[in-house]
Amino acid sequence: MNHLAADPPTPATPSTVAVDYERLLSFTAAVFAAHGLDEDRDHTAAQALCYGDLTGMDSHGLRNLTRLYLPLLDSGRADPTARTRIVTDRGASVLIDAQRSLGLYTASEAMDLATERAASYGVGVVSVRDATHFGCAGYHARRATEHGMIGIVAANCGRQRIARPPGGRTPLLGTNPLSVAAPAAKGHPFVLDMSTTAAPTGRIREAARAGHEIAAGVLADDAGNPVTDPAAFDRGHAHLQWLGGSVGTYKGFGLALAVEVLAAVLSGAGMGPEPEALAGDGRPGGRDDDIGFFVAALAPAALRPAAAAAEAAVSLFETVLACPPSHDGEPVRYPGWHEAQRAIERRRWGVPLPLPLYQEIHEVAATYGLAAPETLEGRR
Repeated sequence: MNHLAADPPTPATPSTVAVDYERLLSFTAAVFAAHGLDEDRDHTAAQALCYGDLTGMDSHGLRNLTRLYLPLLDSGRADPTARTRIVTDRGASVLIDAQRSLGLYTASEAMDLATERAASYGVGVVSVRDATHFGCAGYHARRATEHGMIGIVAANCGRQRIARPPGGRTPLLGTNPLSVAAPAAKGHPFVLDMSTTAAPTGRIREAARAGHEIAAGVLADDAGNPVTDPAAFDRGHAHLQWLGGSVGTYKGFGLALAVEVLAAVLSGAGMGPEPEALAGDGRPGGRDDDIGFFVAALAPAALRPAAAAAEAAVSLFETVLACPPSHDGEPVRYPGWHEAQRAIERRRWGVPLPLPLYQEIHEVAATYGLAAPETLEGRR
């Protein structure tokens, strides 16, 4: 069975427009260049940001250009000209001070360094401190698969506190994303990309903007009752739950703490659970400055013949794809498959953008004297 056949494009809707991916990428890079990023880094940052829209993880895509990244640059909380500094180099492990450089490219540079070291040592670990938000963790972890390696990326949220520990009244931790990527079926790498909370805050705010309810178990009020109105989060009337819900609360919370150890304790970055957090009023607080990253690349070829490792990976994931489905027409897939498939489709047919976002892109273009990317109306 051919598991990788291209799906037909998603039909256009009156509320979206399709934009050529390469033009969208060039435009985003130009916006970053206008903010002082050099030629290589503006393109890397644009790729990391547009990856969200390309793969369907819209809450981490271009919606965050004006909401998150341009304000970081305009306020000076992110330095467009900063160069990362190696603090400690032990060969297979490196500690880097990002010096407030934009996380969209810093995390990719860290993974590239990790794969370089893994090629020599079998493993490469890069710890990063004083960093800023890096978009989709999976984008950076996925880079390792291009070298036939396994990538691991974890990040805390600096001193931003969003989620309460089980039984606690004060938020101590961020969403603390974690990603693991590995070579799998051709063109469709395995990419697990998850927050350790029941949902990332971007998805909650996206639902609020769209006027949609969210599933029970993502938010709860102070009494522990489910809240399905996403706008209640920013009003302070609901707080974020952990991955696993009421049954597996300690799973998500424990993973978040593990990420905090890997990303912050190891690197010396700012931590959510610092003593000052205990004085909080019960609502989310703090700022996501001095974020820590844990980036690792593992080279199977260092332990066994590369061809054998690659064959095992293909067999593993092809077996998953071949599993008989419990419902006809709903084939079994693994994390990362749908994202890769959407990327194939959207590179061909264009990236669908909501009309309000497309209008926002036009406003950004006008502000910086750039040409906004045109739609592909009629191409279908």
